[in-house]
Amino acid sequence: MIGRLSGRLIGKHPPMLLIDVHGVGYEVEAPMSTIFQLPPVGEAIVLETHLVVREDAQLLFGFGTAAEKVLFRALIRISGIGPKVALAILSGVSVDEFWNTVRSGDAARLVKVPGIGKKTAERLLVEMRDKAGGVGGEGLVSMAVPGVAATPLAEARAALEALGYKPAEVQRLTDAAYKEGMSVEQIVQEALKRALR
Repeated sequence: MIGRLSGRLIGKHPPMLLIDVHGVGYEVEAPMSTIFQLPPVGEAIVLETHLVVREDAQLLFGFGTAAEKVLFRALIRISGIGPKVALAILSGVSVDEFWNTVRSGDAARLVKVPGIGKKTAERLLVEMRDKAGGVGGEGLVSMAVPGVAATPLAEARAALEALGYKPAEVQRLTDAAYKEGMSVEQIVQEALKRALR
């Protein structure tokens, strides 16, 4: 199991990162909460990681904090919650906000996350409630053609679609969020805030 990566960030195409570790490039998917905190491309980074091995792929997920990794692992143990949905949850709410949502039983907030319906949200709340007491507050590769730079708006739209949002919803959210000069991370962050209102 690969539990941690320390290297140089050589590519950032939310939700996909490319990290050079002694000449080996690791593709790592990360929640937007982690991506927002990353240094510029070319800088050194350290990520907590979780490796998912399937019949058809080996997927590496990265997190800026141990708390995000712990929550990710707890989420993927719940029936109906896979790694992509767990990433969408971590992209939409912080770890503390998630545990506060569980404690308050606010299923409506979770339903706003792509891939989570009412029944899944309710099951998630029931299964996570026991763990909420001592955890939390307490205790896509770019759609650009290779060699052609995509605009921040296009990359942000690709990132949101990779998180499970429908194209029409992505268009609506990014049109409302985008202002000239914004970075990919800023556009996605603002779009996610609007989606969860």
